[in-house]
Amino acid sequence: MKKDGLTLSIIFKAESANYGEGYRNLAVLKKMTRGDSKEYTYISRQALRYNMMNQLKWDNTPVEAQGSGESKVVQFAPTATIKDYPEIDLFGYMKTTAKDEANNKSGGAQTRSAVVRLSNAISLESFEGDMDYLTNMGLASRKEGVNNAIAQSEIHHSYYGYTITIDLDRVGVDGTIEITNEEKEKRVVDFLKTVEFLYRDIRGRRENLAPLFIIGGLYERKNPYFEHRLMVNNNRLNVNLIEELLSIPEIKSNTHIGLLNGIFDNSKEIEETLHSSTIHQVFMDLEKEIKEYYSAGN
Repeated sequence: MKKDGLTLSIIFKAESANYGEGYRNLAVLKKMTRGDSKEYTYISRQALRYNMMNQLKWDNTPVEAQGSGESKVVQFAPTATIKDYPEIDLFGYMKTTAKDEANNKSGGAQTRSAVVRLSNAISLESFEGDMDYLTNMGLASRKEGVNNAIAQSEIHHSYYGYTITIDLDRVGVDGTIEITNEEKEKRVVDFLKTVEFLYRDIRGRRENLAPLFIIGGLYERKNPYFEHRLMVNNNRLNVNLIEELLSIPEIKSNTHIGLLNGIFDNSKEIEETLHSSTIHQVFMDLEKEIKEYYSAGN
């Protein structure tokens, strides 16, 4: 069987990287509560996608407002195809064609499911309710008699983990449209290069979302093998959860592991037990395998 499924699970570190709907003068982080009754912040997959597309300069797919009256929905333009726009090739689309009154033809919807799937990036350390109190005194002090109210903002500095899966056999294929294997390869490689150096601009800060730990590869099964197996406690990566999965030969033989040495307190254990290399080496190895995959005519 061909190894059509690429999956990567990644750990990075960030601070207060995705806010939800606030109220009054309080900015609230996106959070979820787990069975341990603790809150965990997260960066939504939509936010990750936004930054990836922006940094790839793929966020130029034309859009249109569809629907009647005031209830309109912004969708990709019906004329946009995967041949010209990598964004809808990798992340899918819904396009609605309007009813053709002249020829009495009804409109319809065209959909393409995502080829690249992202999970939310969920914090690996719980949110403890830390708050930042803000004023704009730098500006208010410039004019006599002007006062500023205090604003409050939730803050959380944590490790985050998320997973990427890519159906390599579906890249660049949409009905009767198919791009060249060279272009398929380029799109996947360019996407991974962006993941390697991903960042996020938020509230005047630039947060580095580049991997501190990465694990994955190309597999016959399109399974996100390492999702939910990335856990950090007391600045130590849980190696046992990963090692157990690597006891399966077909998974171990296809898995690449990268580590930024010195971040975790058990970095030596990770290197010796999981035989990790550098983060960049993992991306170089994956790029080589992707080129081999598409050069073989897949």
